[in-house]
Amino acid sequence: VQLQASGGGLVQVGDSLKLSCAASERPFNSYAMGWFRQAPGKGREFVATISWSSGDLDYADSVKDRFTISKDNAKNTVYQQMSSLQPEDTAVYYCASTPASGRSYGSSWYDYWGQGTQVTVSS
Repeated sequence: VQLQASGGGLVQVGDSLKLSCAASERPFNSYAMGWFRQAPGKGREFVATISWSSGDLDYADSVKDRFTISKDNAKNTVYQQMSSLQPEDTAVYYCASTPASGRSYGSSWYDYWGQGTQVTVSS
């Protein structure tokens, strides 16, 4: 199983970007997908999660009302629409799969990870 994250880039403050995470196949035990980010010198931070079946989702407070996670089950793809981007959103963004039911916020719950895509917000 491979997760391929894409869509990152260099943008200006206030701009938008849409990230995609395509799975070569959905892990047989995958319950939900998540987006995490890691800024230079910082730990990996939860951003958003969405379940494959119910579409139940949640966001980190820092991105709520600015980021939108969505999915396309037929394509085994998860998206993250990011708007009103700020310099503090600069990070490598990772997608990941978790077999854990419910909402999973810790990276240790996720067992498959994409390679990451860089998002840089310039002021």
